[in-house]
Amino acid sequence: MSKSTATPIRVIEETPNYWRAEFDYPPFNVVDGDVFQALQDLLIRMETSESLRVIVFESALPDFYLSHFDLTGKLGNVMTGIGPSGLPILMDTFVRLTKVPVVSLAKIRGCVRGVSSEFVLACDMRFASRENLKLGHPELGVGLHPGGGGTERLPHLVGRGRALEIVLSANDFDGEWAERYGYVNRSLPDAELDSFVDALARRISSFDKPALAAAKNLVNEVSLPEADRLLAAFTSFGTALGWPAAQKRVGAVLERGLQRDTDYEKNWPDSLGALSDRRIEEG
Repeated sequence: MSKSTATPIRVIEETPNYWRAEFDYPPFNVVDGDVFQALQDLLIRMETSESLRVIVFESALPDFYLSHFDLTGKLGNVMTGIGPSGLPILMDTFVRLTKVPVVSLAKIRGCVRGVSSEFVLACDMRFASRENLKLGHPELGVGLHPGGGGTERLPHLVGRGRALEIVLSANDFDGEWAERYGYVNRSLPDAELDSFVDALARRISSFDKPALAAAKNLVNEVSLPEADRLLAAFTSFGTALGWPAAQKRVGAVLERGLQRDTDYEKNWPDSLGALSDRRIEEG
């Protein structure tokens, strides 16, 4: 087993066929330009490895898998740069993850919201802690909407009505409800999560890579959203970031402690229903 010290993602090569990628970007694993650059670098390694069959994405921070998009604006070229697929970096990262001939498993503990939910939706499978999961799309509560594939991928997994509930409620879903809805493959007791995912990853890694790649590609052909739909949502999200009402709501949650205060960071979707325009104006 070998390790890479690259941050904010640490790669542990359990075997040549099976890697673990650990998010380690304290204090909250906020998704900013550096995280996307690390994912881009990792994708190159995944795409060029002749032996890699499966990768598990996990977190070194038990309360935060990946928290959410950096709302202070530290996004680098995520919104403006173009990736190898010809799509903007944000979309390029997720599209390439879905199409790379490597099986990706998200092993989830802690908070996973907004673009972080879109990351795990782009992974091939999702396994979560039953006791320690807060998964959702709070964008509506800050005057925005999902723009990284959430509105395109969720209906395929959970159906239209449940996708609308997830997006329009801006609520968190715990491990039990995420599993019931099909948002994750399974939620398991926290004490069993590591061993279950490790056993599954090792089993998959024992199979022939051409067969794995072909099977994944065939499922992709009937289950992935079209690139033009993803791009339309991304473009709409970029427009929404400039809406004055959204800027007020984003400013309000940052003022209340988002990306600074641990307790608020864990629970901030609970406060979104109280962010009326009047209350924002009154502070």
